[in-house]
Amino acid sequence: MLRENLLSSTAPDLPLPAKPVVAVAAINGVPLLGPDELLSVEELRQRACTELLRQAAQARELLAPDEPPGTDGVSSEATSSAIEILLERELKIPDPSVDACRRHYAAHAAKYRSGEKVQARHILFAVTPGMDVVALRNRAETCLLDVRCHDGKTDDAFARSARQFSNCPTAADGGALGWLAASECASEFARELFGHREVGVLPRLVHSRFGLHVVEVLAREPGQQQPFETVRGAVAMSLRQNTYVSALRQYLQLLAGQASVVGVDLEAAATPLVQ
Repeated sequence: MLRENLLSSTAPDLPLPAKPVVAVAAINGVPLLGPDELLSVEELRQRACTELLRQAAQARELLAPDEPPGTDGVSSEATSSAIEILLERELKIPDPSVDACRRHYAAHAAKYRSGEKVQARHILFAVTPGMDVVALRNRAETCLLDVRCHDGKTDDAFARSARQFSNCPTAADGGALGWLAASECASEFARELFGHREVGVLPRLVHSRFGLHVVEVLAREPGQQQPFETVRGAVAMSLRQNTYVSALRQYLQLLAGQASVVGVDLEAAATPLVQ
């Protein structure tokens, strides 16, 4: 003890380690969130994309230079209008040709059925403000692996997991959603369920505005195929939307390359998110 006290008393004063500097997420120095605000990765990307477009609108004199950024991620009416005009000018979306529409229709024939229904159940891992999205995804993927390993066995692991983990009121019924039509689902959820042939636990997590879903398709009713001429307008709209999303992503990448982007990874975004 005496030796330890002696050594400690004669040891030179060492500088304390510097505190790590945490970068504040910002676009060209404009913060994307308040000091006490917590956002998911996707929410932060959404704000970054909106801020890039807001500043581009100001640079092109479509928005007053003193128009402030949105509060809590909500843009002003003036900002929203200016961004809309900006995108109309910058993104040139051609009408798809009839041949392109026919090819798309042939490649996605199942999408253009009427009366298609799916019987399904799900386990919802809801995304809430301030949540650790990475940890949530890990829990959802662990659950998905577990129920897939038990898929088809007499032990109903899916219903058990739904009751234990799901953040949906259907948890009490083992996650049962009953028979669904596409019009009854959120669009991003419907895209994963309808127009496919898969039956059983889907091998991937389904993303929706509500969170992450582990989904099991119990049965399908395919419905009737609609003639091309009947759905030609819907096919053309789908192609225009695909082209618009691609053009918007490229435009946002161009703006990001010309800006100082701190604390947010726009390259990892699967789709451009704009409020």
